[in-house]
Formats: sequence, C-alpha cells, structure tokens
Amino acid sequence: MRALLISIISLALASLAGCSTWEFYKVNIRQGNYIDQAMVSSLSPGMTRQQVMFIMGTPLLTDPFHQDRWDYYYSFSEGGKPVEQRHVKLYFQGDTLSRVEGSPNSVSP
Repeated sequence: MRALLISIISLALASLAGCSTWEFYKVNIRQGNYIDQAMVSSLSPGMTRQQVMFIMGTPLLTDPFHQDRWDYYYSFSEGGKPVEQRHVKLYFQGDTLSRVEGSPNSVSP
C-alpha cells in the first residue's frame, strides 16, 4: 500500500514538473468572414442586400440601431499571435448598397 502511494505521488510530481518546461501547441484561429479584393471589387452601388449577401456572405455584425450598415471582420491568429485583420463596412440606403468603406487587404495588428 505504501509503495502504491509513493508511486502515485511521484507520478503526480513528475507530471507537474513537466508542465513548466514544455511548450504546448497553439491552434491557428480564423475568425469572422473571409474577405478578399475580388469579393469587394464585385460589389457596386445599387446592388440589393440579397445580392451583396450572395457575394460577401452573412455579415458578422448587424447593429439594430444602424440597420443601414453591415460590418465584415476577419482575423487570423497564428500560434496565439494576431497575424492579419481585415474590416469592411457596407452602407445601404433602403434596400440598395450605397457605399463601401475599408480594405480587404491584409492589415497587421
């Protein structure tokens, strides 16, 4: 019984000691809507919301207080560190696209 207790304690101490020296793998994380120049270039003023959604996908953020604006965000983190971020804002008048702001080009954080 005493040998079992000693082996359990030894195993626990060995596993805790290993945690401080090992570096764990960090997952690459993509968040939001992927945005590229081709998608934004195919948008034009006068398009309907449905046409825009077909090209860009569902907006990541829709503000109930600003229903005439859709925000598309994209970020990529590699190894826990942000690598690129993109943000495009689309403005509507009624049901039609009026203007596009932002750039789909990669922006370093």
